[in-house]
Amino acid sequence: MAYLKTAGLLLVSLLFMLLGIRVLLAAYRLDDPFAFVLTFFSSNLIILVSAALSLGLVLKMVRLRKAGQERHPTPPEET
Repeated sequence: MAYLKTAGLLLVSLLFMLLGIRVLLAAYRLDDPFAFVLTFFSSNLIILVSAALSLGLVLKMVRLRKAGQERHPTPPEET
């Protein structure tokens, strides 16, 4: 259950990162320098926060997977 919840949050985080990239591309179409600077920095903040959350969630998923493997170890093969 925790794995699915983390995967869902990772998906939301990646969608916000795509939103930040779209806002960044839209910033370059603006004519007003003040609006460009505000839009540029806000899009970079969205991307930075989303990337940090994505990295944290990926690391959490790796930790959850390792904990699951330690609980259910595979039996050693007999030779």
